[in-house]
Amino acid sequence: MTDDQMDREIDEKIINEEYKVWKKNTPFLYDLVLTHALEWPTLTVEWFPDKTLDGNGSFSKQRLLIGTHTAENEQNYIMIAEVRLPQEESEVPMKQYDDSNGEIGGFGVAAGKIHILQKINHNGEVNRARYMPKNPDIIATKTPQSDVYIFDRTKHNSEPRKDGTCAPDLVLVGHTKEGYGLSWSPTSPSKLLSASDDATVCLWDITQPKSNKVQAHSIYTGHADVVEDVAWHHTHVTFFGSVGDDKQLLLWDTRNSPAKPVHVVQAHSAEINCLAFNPFSEWVVGTASGDKTVALWDLRSLSGRLHTMTGHEDQVYQVAWAPFSETILGSCGSDRRVHIWDLARVGEEQTQEDAEDGPPELLFIHGGHTDKISDFGWSQNEPWVIASVAEDNILQIWQMAENIYQDEGGDAMQE
Repeated sequence: MTDDQMDREIDEKIINEEYKVWKKNTPFLYDLVLTHALEWPTLTVEWFPDKTLDGNGSFSKQRLLIGTHTAENEQNYIMIAEVRLPQEESEVPMKQYDDSNGEIGGFGVAAGKIHILQKINHNGEVNRARYMPKNPDIIATKTPQSDVYIFDRTKHNSEPRKDGTCAPDLVLVGHTKEGYGLSWSPTSPSKLLSASDDATVCLWDITQPKSNKVQAHSIYTGHADVVEDVAWHHTHVTFFGSVGDDKQLLLWDTRNSPAKPVHVVQAHSAEINCLAFNPFSEWVVGTASGDKTVALWDLRSLSGRLHTMTGHEDQVYQVAWAPFSETILGSCGSDRRVHIWDLARVGEEQTQEDAEDGPPELLFIHGGHTDKISDFGWSQNEPWVIASVAEDNILQIWQMAENIYQDEGGDAMQE
């Protein structure tokens, strides 16, 4: 056995032991855990905004947008999954973690189920999928090629075409390489930004396409390396940000030249994988990096960070603000963990024992995955409910125990 094989075996044993400990503790740490094994891993997850009540109000139906990352020669899909979530009002006692279905729940997870409603053929893995906020039936995807696809899901059957044909309703042209970053404008519904390995950001307006191939309206060229992510500002309609492997945060105004960013910030000591503008505070943006940190920035004063959050043990892939609070955000990455942070707790006094678990703003660590976490998302309808997806093929929907986020005393348990 080679040294590499031995190291891998040791790593697997450690991961399995950590997972067993996590599983044993789930009844104390969570009000809800649903675990669903997908046939193939998904690199992307997003909650749709709709919610319907069923079963005399004892559970809700919500939907998720996911994709596939299959083995060679296997068909890939965009998928829409339905999630049945128990409602807090339903009085079902907490049950222990059940190995057979991988589900626990503090409010009636017996009703909790996940199943696929629609599958649409896709050329290659779905690097990222995001729906248009003003019309969630319109879905944009990043492909392993340079093109960005647009699908109107209402024009596709619930079952995919048997011949494997991928038939996007629009093909957006402008990049020369693949990428991951994708952002619909929250204020101008038909505007879409995309980030690429070709070191550019493309902007399209799909209001009235003349054909099914749409050329980029503008191509932004300020980065010196791969652009990992791009995001529109929530309220300033012409303002967006981008981050990349050049370790820079660039801020842009679409009224200006696409070759001239408004601000250039040398933001991290390694590649920057993600950025997210705070939906409640117009001046705050978060960035997540391969340097294992999440950084917060004030757009009015970019000479230094507002705050740095440390705790991840490997590179951080995603950062996302909670839709219900100005101070709560999450991050995930290569260390198989989702971290939930509460900025209201920054600077709180800690005992030495608490400090060993992380800084006071580290509210919770989700340890339910056994491989790199590709993406996660906050439910827009159920506060504190999160979906996370990892390379272990697992989709998990979970909600930390109420006493953790309501415990102002700060002994917020992790793992």
